[in-house]
Amino acid sequence: MGMKNFTKSRLLFKQALLYTPGGVNSPVRAFKAVRETPRFILKGKGPRVYDVDGNEYIDYVCSWGPLILGHANNQVTTALKRAIENGTSFGASTELETTLAKMIAEAVPSIEMVRFVNSGTEATMTALRLARAFTGRDKIIKFAGCYHGHSDGLLVSGGSGMATLGIPDSPGVPLYIAQNTLVAPYNNAEAVKHLFNKYHDEIAAVIVEPIAANMGVVMPVKGFLNSLRKLTQKYDALLIFDEVITGFRVAYGGAQALYGIKPDLTCLGKIIGGGLPVGAYGGRRDIMEMVAPAGKVYQAGTLSGNPLVMTAGIETLKILSRPATYQHLDEKAATLQEGIAAETNSDRIPLTISRAGSMLTVFFTRDSVTDYESACRSNTDLFARFFRGLLRRGVYWPPSQFEAAFVSLAHSKEDIMTTINAAGQALKSIARK
Repeated sequence: MGMKNFTKSRLLFKQALLYTPGGVNSPVRAFKAVRETPRFILKGKGPRVYDVDGNEYIDYVCSWGPLILGHANNQVTTALKRAIENGTSFGASTELETTLAKMIAEAVPSIEMVRFVNSGTEATMTALRLARAFTGRDKIIKFAGCYHGHSDGLLVSGGSGMATLGIPDSPGVPLYIAQNTLVAPYNNAEAVKHLFNKYHDEIAAVIVEPIAANMGVVMPVKGFLNSLRKLTQKYDALLIFDEVITGFRVAYGGAQALYGIKPDLTCLGKIIGGGLPVGAYGGRRDIMEMVAPAGKVYQAGTLSGNPLVMTAGIETLKILSRPATYQHLDEKAATLQEGIAAETNSDRIPLTISRAGSMLTVFFTRDSVTDYESACRSNTDLFARFFRGLLRRGVYWPPSQFEAAFVSLAHSKEDIMTTINAAGQALKSIARK
């Protein structure tokens, strides 16, 4: 996959800068962290994407996770072509909504009822509103390095201390909103216990990525998620699993099925829309029945439950529910992880690879990564060089040290071996400098 020039991408980015902030509609697409020209994608098929300059890449972004079947899966696109002939949106109920809701409820252990929205941000924002209404409390606990969308109360970061009151991480977020968000280090149950001891009758919920994927892939240490479940039950708070990324990615029932823990509410997105815009929140019936029109907690959306999205989600879950699907995904990702690790034969390159099922992160640090602080010890300059080395060799890796790479069912053994070879060459190039 020899690279051609990037003239069209450069020109399109220059034009985009005139009309869109930063030239993109989501920040990481700008490639600023890796000091490269963002590629403008023309099309995707299977495990590959093709840019406007005619370059071909093996894709591990996979639209940041949703494309677990690969690009333009035939079963999904055929169903979408049929569906679009019936119309694109009705603002009224369809049978498709109930079909997908039933599939999700049958797959995810904690979900009895589900409400569809249009993004992961909507899902987490509404789940927290619902938790506050259910408990009559205002504060929530989140973890440094976990991203739950860009609603005001969740755009906060924490320092390296035991626990801290949230401070706004973005201009435009009022301090009084952020201060209802308490921040603890990921994998630190003692910090959560400390917060409950101090604010026990003020905390509505704990929200967590059961496997963190927005500071890179970070696994929960043994007992961490169980501790959260016990603490929230002890203090009559709700436990919210943000499975927007892990839902139907690490297992058909999500991370909660892997770890045998039932949260009170679960947020979903990405895969359940088969590559179309989607979000959902669901959980215990007694909590969910507080949502309008059954209850008084208001949430609405013109495009929620869109028939095209529901169609893509249904077809995607049909494929994922087949026997041994996740075993195949895990084997592909394990081969990739082990292959890249084997190519790291230089003491000059600090590197550790964290993997959860079919998602992984190559961290440029020798330390084990267990939280945001340890993730931030990664050498982002080395990562940027690694990324550029892969890109030049036809591999489209996530353009940030703190993101997950995703393996799809469409990636072949040959694709994986080509990627390992490209990674080896990129790492050797780094080691020589």
